Amino acid sequence: MDRSTAVVRAALNSTSYASGKLAGRGAFSLFRMPKGRSRPRPDEAPVFDTARRGEIPFGDATVVTYQWGDGKRKVLVVHGWESRASRFAKIIGGLVELGYSPISFDAPGHGESTGRTTNIAEYLKILTLLHREHGDFEAVVAHSLGVTATFLSMQHGLRTGRIAAISPVPEFAFLVDKFCEQLGLRDKLKDELRGRIEREMFPGEEDIWHRFSVFAGSERVDVPILVIHDDDDDMVDPPHARRVLAAFGDHARLVTTKRLGHRRIIGAPQVVQQVVDFVSTDADRQAGGTENRIGTTAQ
Repeated sequence: MDRSTAVVRAALNSTSYASGKLAGRGAFSLFRMPKGRSRPRPDEAPVFDTARRGEIPFGDATVVTYQWGDGKRKVLVVHGWESRASRFAKIIGGLVELGYSPISFDAPGHGESTGRTTNIAEYLKILTLLHREHGDFEAVVAHSLGVTATFLSMQHGLRTGRIAAISPVPEFAFLVDKFCEQLGLRDKLKDELRGRIEREMFPGEEDIWHRFSVFAGSERVDVPILVIHDDDDDMVDPPHARRVLAAFGDHARLVTTKRLGHRRIIGAPQVVQQVVDFVSTDADRQAGGTENRIGTTAQ
């Protein structure tokens, strides 16, 4: 645990003894705020310099969008927490070469978008807006929290022909549990945080801890799904990927890698090729409920 995390942990837990509500408010603020805004990398520029940029007014923030291609054969690309659209540069470049039209965005508080905070409810709103503007997608390629948001959006009408899910966060509750685990928060403070999330992020919503999940409504999802997960992922344990495989049965296929972790996996050449092949291959050759391993090395 680094020093700053230890300080936050001590402050929140000690405050919770005197005022659970005050500590809960602090934890809630941190939960919605990315720790840092990652910067674009030099090797991402050749692809992202060719993007058509747009903006979506979004409350107090402005969401930056990116588009390539002629608008046909649309593929939605959804980044995860503390990431940005440009991390998909190699995948997007491969899709453009094959004639696809990728569409992506930076969530509030991420990449080139403004704002300081965001949450899965805002991801849902953004995906809904993009679906309304562009129509159905041939495929969605998503990473981490972006996977959760994609499946949640499908419950709200987003339609796609297939899904590539990289390092999938299985459910929204997992994020809350992981956040509390990393900060070492007391159970009482965790309960206060969950209650505040229910009241302030999802007022009027019922059963969010069950519904905001990759698995909710899985029996109604009948499109091919490619799940890619690394054995050394330090954010989402590999067994969660196998839960996804089991939930979708013959519609899903799992590919596992090694030594790529939770983030480097997006740009690994073998993973890029798997995703591009999946998007561009006939649907009847996509799934089968199988698990495969591909040889990878750290990037």
